[in-house]
Amino acid sequence: MNKPNRVLVTGNHGYIGSVMAPALARAGYDVVGLDADYFMECTLVPDLANIPTIVKDIRTVTPADLRGFDAVIHLAALSNDPIGNLNAEWTKEINLDGTVRLAQMAKDAGVRRFLFSSSCIMYGMSGADTVDETSPLAPETEYARSKVKAEAALRELADARFSPTYCRNGTIYGLSPRMRFDTVLNDLTARAYTTGEVEISSDGTPWRPVVHVQDIARAFQAVLEAPLEVVHNEAFNIGADKLNHQIRELAEIVADTVPGCRISFKHESGADQRTYKARFAKFAGAFPEFHFNWTARDGARELYESFKANKLTAADFNDRRFTRLRWLRHLVDDGRVNGNLFWSEAAGRAA
Repeated sequence: MNKPNRVLVTGNHGYIGSVMAPALARAGYDVVGLDADYFMECTLVPDLANIPTIVKDIRTVTPADLRGFDAVIHLAALSNDPIGNLNAEWTKEINLDGTVRLAQMAKDAGVRRFLFSSSCIMYGMSGADTVDETSPLAPETEYARSKVKAEAALRELADARFSPTYCRNGTIYGLSPRMRFDTVLNDLTARAYTTGEVEISSDGTPWRPVVHVQDIARAFQAVLEAPLEVVHNEAFNIGADKLNHQIRELAEIVADTVPGCRISFKHESGADQRTYKARFAKFAGAFPEFHFNWTARDGARELYESFKANKLTAADFNDRRFTRLRWLRHLVDDGRVNGNLFWSEAAGRAA
């Protein structure tokens, strides 16, 4: 097994990164983070570890920041469709151009492995029963398009010296220090706990391949430790076939978990009808010893117990800190970041 030692995790103060970076440190890696710290204040529960962090926007990274690392795990991105719809240029500059620039500098600095956090969202509204890594890519949003284009650009950089892998994550849920309530199972559970209602804006039929954030962290570690010939320049859907659920199934799980709540269908016009049921045979074949530990029911129970222990309120649930689009709008409106999403000088952050 070719196990790297020193790992740079970009976006380590984000929703995934604040779980993944501590998990890698616990596994014995020498982990350093790199984060613009947009979401440093968006904490629900305490940090899991104190990871040394370079506070810097990925658009301003220099080769010196990357020297001496065996691998880069690139999580940093504007993380969802609403942000891309708000300002397409932000998503292009950070998710696409920033990714390609980072990868080129990593290659030049002698970094061997580059794990790119991609997404199953790139399959779009698939007409197929299930989608796998050979399915046509049909991105429908700026966020999804940024992932498709970034993967294509990284493929051009792959050679004997530089080995990228594309981890196409399912829809992530679960407790994290930098919590998000704008992902489906987190939203359903928090809404049920704080309002007594499991509210579904669509008809509940769309499919989502849901996966717990802790399992995502473990899957990335498995890719990191895999022989290069298994993962070199390969895309993997990250999840398991059994974890595909329709939205209404997730709602029923939440209703069974949170006492006293009820399901309501709003049937709103313009509700998110994206549907993608993913197949995960390629990952299962490459990593036969790996098992996804969390089910949606386990995750709903974890969230419910945490909300109860932390006395989550409706005000907490609606707090802009836990919805990425609202928080970025707040930073801009407050003058803390400028129109290009660089920290203002007065904010004392990386710019």
